[in-house]
Amino acid sequence: MKISRISKRRLFVNIVVVLMITGLFVVKLIDIQVVQASDLNQLSLNKRALEVTTYGHRGSIVDANGLVLASSVERYNITASPRLVKPFTRTEAGQTVTISVADALAEISKATGKDPSKLRQAVTADPASDFAYLSKGADLRVLNAVRALRIPWVWDETQPGRTYPNGALAGNLLGFIGTDGPQAGLELTESRCLDATNGTSVYERGSDGVRIPGSTVTTKEASDGATLKLTIDTGLQWYVQQVLATRSRELGAQWATAVVVRVKDGHLMAVADYPSVDPNNVDGSSVNSLGSLAFSTPYEPGSTMKALTVASLLDQGLISPSTQLTVPGRIHLADQNYIQDAWSHGDIRYTATGILVHSSNTGISIMSNLMRPKESREYMLKFGLGKETAVGFNGESAGSVPQTRNWDQVTNYAIHFGQGLSLTSVQVAGIYQTLGNAGLRMPLTLVEGCQHADGSITDIPSAAGVQAVSKSAANTTVQMLENVVSNGPISSLLQIPGYRIAAKTGTAEVSENGRYGGQRIISVAGIVPAEAPEYAVVVTFGKPDTMKTSAAAAPTFKKIVTQVIKTFRITPSTRSAPNIPLVW
Repeated sequence: MKISRISKRRLFVNIVVVLMITGLFVVKLIDIQVVQASDLNQLSLNKRALEVTTYGHRGSIVDANGLVLASSVERYNITASPRLVKPFTRTEAGQTVTISVADALAEISKATGKDPSKLRQAVTADPASDFAYLSKGADLRVLNAVRALRIPWVWDETQPGRTYPNGALAGNLLGFIGTDGPQAGLELTESRCLDATNGTSVYERGSDGVRIPGSTVTTKEASDGATLKLTIDTGLQWYVQQVLATRSRELGAQWATAVVVRVKDGHLMAVADYPSVDPNNVDGSSVNSLGSLAFSTPYEPGSTMKALTVASLLDQGLISPSTQLTVPGRIHLADQNYIQDAWSHGDIRYTATGILVHSSNTGISIMSNLMRPKESREYMLKFGLGKETAVGFNGESAGSVPQTRNWDQVTNYAIHFGQGLSLTSVQVAGIYQTLGNAGLRMPLTLVEGCQHADGSITDIPSAAGVQAVSKSAANTTVQMLENVVSNGPISSLLQIPGYRIAAKTGTAEVSENGRYGGQRIISVAGIVPAEAPEYAVVVTFGKPDTMKTSAAAAPTFKKIVTQVIKTFRITPSTRSAPNIPLVW
């Protein structure tokens, strides 16, 4: 059979058309797979790839013995993809049910405790977005509850959280972590050591938003923070906090502090406050309890200051322990002002030691006249008063030592027996550390250093001391202070059988609205053992409402010193305390 010319022409046209169409496809294919391949691949990757943060763990904080005070734990962020938010089906009790978006958000709210309206706002603020936070920092219980809902457009990511395994133990020192990072204490000031470096990774996902297995690529490694090592002894810190809180409640004190410092190097072994804070439950404490009162709250120290005054006079050779003075009950000053003792008495023939033991304001005032104000103030500064300690604690106060040009006659006397200037509890502890260390003031230390993963330690504090007074003056002052415990008015409350203790009591008036009223700050500061000092202890109660004399602080001081003896196994004294005459 013959094919007509028309049929041949049609066949030819059809072949040409097919070849043209095929050619167009080939050209387009080459353009896509070769010419635009790189750009299209990148565009495709951007649509299916997601970069996420990988978190390093914040460094731990440990005590002097390596016991953990703060560490990182796994926490979880619950996230959603708003672009994919829609009703879905789920099998329940063998039946397929449809879950609306509102029902899903209500379930998430129940699992996380978040407000349903805020969850809805999170997923509707940008409907085209692929990422939104529903809950941050959830624990494992919440994570499992959310995962059990099987909501296809909800995911989770790991984020390190912070935990304090001992609760309120040293909470005043540790500080805490808030939603915006470190908020107080060592967590804030030592962040350079503790901070982790976060990394990043990229994974690919399908159109349903599900991660494609095996697609994760790490683009930047995360690294953990270093370990911050403190000087604090956990067992002692716990005990000091307990006895301080118990006694504070008994006395109705508005606040209280206790400090234990190692004499030879200035290491702070315990720093306790009342009230304090549990870093695991910051909302359970008042805003005034979030820092450390021992560092941040200066007060007029009262008679615990007299030890510094006596040491200064001894260093100048102006007195000796047996210097004889006739001490009146009151010293009249200009403008009808006067200085008087806490008890009424006529003239008493005290030795310098008797003045210190019986805490005579008039006696200290008479002795202070032997030294010029400028020299007195210089000694105070050498003892570390009027400036922050070497710790540099967050919110630390320098206290106040007025310039001598502002010392009138009353101030000149009052400053020497602890009124008219202000100190923090750690500064008072520094005075007694210096006296116990043969007059060598060591920088107070709370952080021993920052230990890195390779074992190296950085940020080691300075160990350079300052000779505030001579060895002879310091040792003699300690011997005089021993008589407070052996022969003083409240000796029975301070003595510990088998141990020589040197101590000084203090009861300071509180200035309110420019006048001294009925409020008091009561203290006991001391050294153990007196013949070879190892530790200094200071206990202070602010504004008690039951007992308002230093005798109320003595039992707590004694308990803490006893615990220090047990904790550090201090050997008993083998010789009796020197018996220096108090009167002549």
